[in-house]
Amino acid sequence: MVNAKHLATFVLGAAAGVALHKYLQTEEGEKMLEDLKSKAGDLKTEAEGALDKMPEYFEQLKNQGSETLKKYSPDAERILQDLLDSFRGKSTGAEPSTPPPPTA
Repeated sequence: MVNAKHLATFVLGAAAGVALHKYLQTEEGEKMLEDLKSKAGDLKTEAEGALDKMPEYFEQLKNQGSETLKKYSPDAERILQDLLDSFRGKSTGAEPSTPPPPTA
């Protein structure tokens, strides 16, 4: 059901649209539109550049993270490998700290 509030909102929206259309027809409006198009093009170029660099960035992040982990916890690599092996069901020669869950 359409009430007065909805009708007023529609009329105000339509009036704003007409005013914007009229403004964009002026020299100042056309300049603003060209500026917006230029900025949008710049943002698109920047985003495409960021996408191209993303694989390199993640590789660098992975390498730096690995080096930092080794530096601050020399046994971390062995611990993580043991953990992965225990998930895969491989025996590492050492008893796991928690027993595996019972199988049905």
